[in-house]
Amino acid sequence: MELVREYATWEDVEWVVGNTRLPVVLKGVLSAEDAKLAVDRGVKGIYVSNHGGRELDGVPATIDVLPHIVRAVDGEAEVYLDGGVRTGTDVLKALALGARCVFIDRPVLWGLAHNGAEGVQQVLQILTQELSQAMARAGCAKISDIQPSLVVHQSYYGIPTVKASSV
Repeated sequence: MELVREYATWEDVEWVVGNTRLPVVLKGVLSAEDAKLAVDRGVKGIYVSNHGGRELDGVPATIDVLPHIVRAVDGEAEVYLDGGVRTGTDVLKALALGARCVFIDRPVLWGLAHNGAEGVQQVLQILTQELSQAMARAGCAKISDIQPSLVVHQSYYGIPTVKASSV
């Protein structure tokens, strides 16, 4: 019996879903096809993450694949995002493109390294302030007011887009 593997299989996902009453969230999803396969196996949360870009060289940015994944799960699972989130406007974009929750990694670690717990608090205050200002400028009084139309995609300027797997 193999006790440790470097990868998980869809059978592993099915086993976890089948052996808990808790909602299962699958992290590391970067394609619409994988998101749909996960939902079909009972996963309730899709965590769009490229693990900081350190696991595989050349993987797409999470913000680029997010809209494809949101469309693929079609409300059957919540979609979360991390990766590349550095500012409050990054949070706004992710929410506008369909993320239910946005995780912030490196800025929090930078704050911690700079000034411990107080540095983390400062980073979170700055991000909150930036998000509030961006929402106000966009005419959004509350998170539920944030809409996809707030994001102008690179294709608007004729820049080629990342091709994500389609379902």
